[in-house]
Amino acid sequence: MSNRFVVEADGGSRGNPGPAGYGAVVLDPATGETLAEAAEYIGTATNNVAEYRGLIAGLEAARAIDPDAEIQVRMDSKLVVEQMSGRWKIKHPDMKPLAAQAKQVFPAGRVAYKWIPREKNKHADRLANEAMDLGKQGKRWEPSRSAAALADAGPAAVEEPLAEPKAAPVGWAAPADLGTPTTFVLLRHGETALTPQKRFSGSGGSDPELSPAGRRQADAVAAALAARGTIQAVVSSPLRRCRETAEAVAARLGLDVRVEEGLREADFGAWEGLTFAEARERYPEDLDAWLGSTKAAPTGGGESFAAVARRVAVSRDKLLARYAGRTVLVVTHVTPIKTLVRLALGAPPEALFRMELSAASLSAVAYYADGNASLRLLNDTSSLR
Repeated sequence: MSNRFVVEADGGSRGNPGPAGYGAVVLDPATGETLAEAAEYIGTATNNVAEYRGLIAGLEAARAIDPDAEIQVRMDSKLVVEQMSGRWKIKHPDMKPLAAQAKQVFPAGRVAYKWIPREKNKHADRLANEAMDLGKQGKRWEPSRSAAALADAGPAAVEEPLAEPKAAPVGWAAPADLGTPTTFVLLRHGETALTPQKRFSGSGGSDPELSPAGRRQADAVAAALAARGTIQAVVSSPLRRCRETAEAVAARLGLDVRVEEGLREADFGAWEGLTFAEARERYPEDLDAWLGSTKAAPTGGGESFAAVARRVAVSRDKLLARYAGRTVLVVTHVTPIKTLVRLALGAPPEALFRMELSAASLSAVAYYADGNASLRLLNDTSSLR
């Protein structure tokens, strides 16, 4: 499946024509994370030229990440959006070569254009103004300069969501016209030998089985869910501990288990099997970077939380389409469950570090037809008592 990116771009001219610059940002549509930024002071030019230059820079930044990606461009320039969508003719001689250059970055059909109001394009607008301000001082815009400005603005500005989360429905029930929500009952697998020792255990390790305690936990959860009688399907991570947990529940409910690859735990690289203290002792700088940014990956080719979020969001959308209006038991791991909860709440990436999930705990998220999501349960271990 191809990656999907959002490119937001803008350009401005102080005088039109006058000193001009552009800004562009590549965003992950699932998490709202900033994947790349670009900005440049381009000398004297018009607003439209600057806007097209921003578009080209944004598309090229996306291509550098994944040349096979699918792109949605969002701009507050009605002119550029309509011309690039083919609805308006390009008459101005300065625009034609720029439009042609933009069309060459990705093949036709892989880029869609959407107009957004100016207040929704603040990130790209800020980058364009940074570039113009620096150009006035005879300096070039650099990503590090922008990162410093973002740090001063606080964490909310660093990874701004693509759109503000919609208000959740009042109460537990969806409005009548939205129909029955699709509900994910999220079950963390039972204990393995590594769980009580709090060792890193991801998709790159030994794939441990459930311990005797973990099997008892799986049986207890199975009994509790059977008593409730609401589960209509069971989906599991491919890793052994999840499949064993899922099979215990499915057998009690008379259901089959469907494996979804995207629900696997993060790959913790060289940290697999280590305790947190051991990882800190051996890889202190890498661990600090990992704790400081969801884009940082564990030592030795591990997987960042940002990468996990992208694949988990894809799996979420697949399951929502397959099981629309049904209640599905999703048996997975700490990171995918926290990610699904975070995305449902529209919470920032650092929220991952502020949730606790016990072995064999239950959480639940309901997804409504209008795009709203409601967190109904988090880290419930009552079935184990």
